[in-house]
Amino acid sequence: RFCLFGQRRAQVRITANVECHLARLCSPSGESGCLGCQFVRRLAITMSHARGLVLERFRWIGGHADVWQVFRDPEALAAVVRGLAGPFREDGVTAVCGIESRGFLLGAAAAVELGVGFAAVRKGEGIFPGKKVTRCSDPDYRGTRQELRLQRMAVGPEDRVLLVDDWIETGSQASAVRSMVEECGGQWAGCSVIVDQTAPARRADLGVRSIVTAAELPTWDGQS
Repeated sequence: RFCLFGQRRAQVRITANVECHLARLCSPSGESGCLGCQFVRRLAITMSHARGLVLERFRWIGGHADVWQVFRDPEALAAVVRGLAGPFREDGVTAVCGIESRGFLLGAAAAVELGVGFAAVRKGEGIFPGKKVTRCSDPDYRGTRQELRLQRMAVGPEDRVLLVDDWIETGSQASAVRSMVEECGGQWAGCSVIVDQTAPARRADLGVRSIVTAAELPTWDGQS
């Protein structure tokens, strides 16, 4: 990803599913101690902490975005995983999908945080036993199409599946994963990412929740 981003915007993303839980769980009087309000407060704290650590450790290297230093720091990694899982913690997720390769790391960690299993989505021709559902994604930000594969037995009609990844831009791969999940009979819960760079319509369509937006990242100085 290249440096095309504007100024930072200070905000904590309160998600649509949080609002739904707030509406269901808060009492008619709107008491501050209700379960829904407590959930929103905890989520806001979780997301704010994760956001600060991501922005602190994010780097540009040769004009390319680098989030690997987030993974190297144990506090940042733990906070990011909680931030990825948080908006969907009360959403009935039964499985987390992750796309090779960073999606494997983040998706598996988020699955453990949510207390559910992990379903891998592989690229290319690596060994992946059993019957599979496959999709060729639309072109990504580099114009590249990816062949994605999901084991058919990994998702069933009883599943509500969350996709977790580090970055979403065009949403081409997420859309392909949703199509595979739905072919297997599963229900799409949404997509949780560290950095969101999608257009508003795409974001709403895929149910994207993020820790930061691309516009919040520091601008590349043209040298690092």
